[in-house]
Amino acid sequence: MKKMLNKALVTAVVIGALAGCASEDDTVIMAPLPQVTDQFTPSSQWNTSVGNGVGQYFSKLTPEYAYEKLFVASRDGVVKALNPEDGKTLWETDLEQDTSALLSGGISAAYDQVFVGSENGDVYALNQETGELNWAANVNGEVLSTPVTDSNFVIVHTSKGVLIALDQSTGEVSWEISTEVPNLTLRGTSKPATISGGIFWGTANGRLAAAMVEPGQLIWQQPIGTPQGATEIDRLVDVDASPIILGSNLYIVGYNGQLTAIDLRSGKPAWKRKYSSSSDMATDGSRLFVVTDNDHLAAVDARSGTELWNNKQLENRLLTAPVIIAGYLVVADSQGYMHWLDRDTGEFVAQQEVDSSGFAVGPVALPDGYVVITRDGDVKKLVIE
Repeated sequence: MKKMLNKALVTAVVIGALAGCASEDDTVIMAPLPQVTDQFTPSSQWNTSVGNGVGQYFSKLTPEYAYEKLFVASRDGVVKALNPEDGKTLWETDLEQDTSALLSGGISAAYDQVFVGSENGDVYALNQETGELNWAANVNGEVLSTPVTDSNFVIVHTSKGVLIALDQSTGEVSWEISTEVPNLTLRGTSKPATISGGIFWGTANGRLAAAMVEPGQLIWQQPIGTPQGATEIDRLVDVDASPIILGSNLYIVGYNGQLTAIDLRSGKPAWKRKYSSSSDMATDGSRLFVVTDNDHLAAVDARSGTELWNNKQLENRLLTAPVIIAGYLVVADSQGYMHWLDRDTGEFVAQQEVDSSGFAVGPVALPDGYVVITRDGDVKKLVIE
């Protein structure tokens, strides 16, 4: 428990991930950089920038590849569409008005539009071809995760525990579902996942919630973590990760909770394993890859929940959520290093120092390479040859 608490407090100091906490607990030591013999060295194709990036703020503005464009954004309100072949700007829109736009909720693209949310509670819809602002809607709560789209809705999960569906063409509210938010929570919200007319998301009170997209009706909530301990910090059980759906099962992990497989037909757990994480997971279809709250990397069999390997060499390096690029498992850290691991063994196969400003989000796959965005707003396309 102390390691998980320490990680939360370090994250609060470094990037403001834990809201409203302070402590003089033991110092957390970042693991030294592992010594890796590179099996490959990615080459750079182009380099550009977007605004001032996100700095050291909690703004997980993951780029989005769609409509044969790469969409990127900065916390201060600059949104760009880039040509993924050469990095040239196709259009640029500045959403900053009298104050900073405080973009934070990630980027998604659908319905010929680009959607992004903000700490001010604003959701923006831009024309994907021109960058023109189609509409803006305020949802009365910070939008800290990426909007999702389904059934002609743009669905956002706010920091106040409200899931809100906006009409994709007008931004008008179609429905809202509220869940309980404790007095003290981790900074972040779960990005929902949708399938077959259902929508699933993690809540700040340690549950997985399920609803019907139409008409926006809550179906059930399943506990992922149970509050324990004497203090509010001990009792944190946020589920900030996005659910993963594989076949008839859904997988979710929570802070101070468990990695849980849910049978979607019954809504009941198929298995549970003790992992604590507030980061999104990655999957290759048969395995789940988890970054724990002390930055251990684990591979878990999706059918049984059996741990296949556990790599502890990046402890407390403030890792991004894991992603799969070119068949490898990849994480990036707060010091600007990218780490590539063999998915079968968990052993390192390559490592690169990309930018000393560090990373808030991991790389994004492109058809012929991948793109990274650093905390200071540098956008780089790289390829493995």
